Amino acid sequence: MTEHVNTGFERGTDGPKVILAGVDGSPSSLRAAAYAAGLARRQNALLALVYVQPVMAAGAAMGAPVSDATGEIAQGLVEEIRASAERLKGIYEVRWQFHTFRGDPYAGLVGAAEELTADAVVVGASEQAGHRFVGSVAIRLVKAGRWPVTVVP
Repeated sequence: MTEHVNTGFERGTDGPKVILAGVDGSPSSLRAAAYAAGLARRQNALLALVYVQPVMAAGAAMGAPVSDATGEIAQGLVEEIRASAERLKGIYEVRWQFHTFRGDPYAGLVGAAEELTADAVVVGASEQAGHRFVGSVAIRLVKAGRWPVTVVP
């Protein structure tokens, strides 16, 4: 006789329950959100859309209204996502939530994935040329090896 001991949360053992998609308004991140929505729909998982508000200390030190600008981006993303969800209502039903976190994109997505107990992370490929040398958020997430990571071009 085998005794089953419940050890708490175990990632990926019974299909994904939470699929996290990082969004920042770029075309690549919006494609990643659409891809993640398809995964969430097929797996009956919750789609957690996460926007990480960058903390720009230099801009804030010079008096730039940084939080206002990033807050407007977040609000614009929410409106765009809601409009997309409304257009698809009745055709595709996806449970979703929108979350904002503050910090650099990598740390923000890691924190979000941990807090939301994500089973998978979907991000868009970096569109910045310098990331080929320094490393993109996607590469850093893959190297962390804590979640399955899908990078959408």
